[in-house]
Amino acid sequence: MVLSSNNTGTQVIEFLMICFPGMQHWLSILLAPLLVLALGANFVLLMTIWQEASLPEPMYYLLAILSVLDVILCFTVIPKVLLIFWFNMKTVSFSGCFLQMFIKNTFLPMESSTFLVMAYDRYVAICHPLRYSSIITEQFVINAAIFIVFCNLLGTVPTPVLAAKLNYCASNVVENCICANISVIKLSCGDIHLNKLYQFVSVWCLLGSDLVLILLSYCFILRALISLQSGGATTKALSTFGSHLILILFFYTLLLVFIFTNKAGKKIPSEVPILLNVLHHLIPPALNPIVYGVPTQEIKQGIIKLFKF
Repeated sequence: MVLSSNNTGTQVIEFLMICFPGMQHWLSILLAPLLVLALGANFVLLMTIWQEASLPEPMYYLLAILSVLDVILCFTVIPKVLLIFWFNMKTVSFSGCFLQMFIKNTFLPMESSTFLVMAYDRYVAICHPLRYSSIITEQFVINAAIFIVFCNLLGTVPTPVLAAKLNYCASNVVENCICANISVIKLSCGDIHLNKLYQFVSVWCLLGSDLVLILLSYCFILRALISLQSGGATTKALSTFGSHLILILFFYTLLLVFIFTNKAGKKIPSEVPILLNVLHHLIPPALNPIVYGVPTQEIKQGIIKLFKF
């Protein structure tokens, strides 16, 4: 254990990440290709939006925001997990751990809020098509981006700040691959009830409100699609609507399962919530550009142009 001495006693200066002993080789075979897919798909989508002049619509700016968030989440979590698996690099500095906690806790709700704005975009496009160009403007996207950043920063910054202020004077072994708030604060010598309460309230207020509003938007969209007179247009729109809804439900379901399995304690093996947490930072980023970007004709044509030599 690496410790330092100060006026208040002994203090942990780095953490040791322990997870999936005996399973790391097999898990790395799963995680590495998914990381390549996630980063590759998002970079291709970002380059397509940047280079293709025919993609000025606000919807594509929202796709770009989603891709940037996906890339940041992947880079923050998965490379470190693979370094643990491949090279046994289990140590992480005190400041590095809380930096990862900050990024993970802040950018995940930002992604949730981006899903909400995209759901509203689709709601306006399908339910109020004649007013779409006057409602969903570049200024709307700028205001939405500012709201996404500042609202989630205000709601999530206290989580890593409160955790960093605790006194870590005992073990430095984190039973996780990621510097998750609950896994780290369990090592503290102080009272962690406020930390747990704040994380619980902030998660349900931010992600819970997003989920409710997203589902409400999709209910209105579904009602509008069912009332369409054109059978072919209805089928195509329902197909797109269904793939988007499935991906969003997957995003929130995986998160909810992780939360409840984490709360279940010893009733469920500790590896289950840890694996779900890792996959939650990898599978949605791998699927988002494929589900949202590739089916769009303009994006598809842009990708073809990008790879033409």
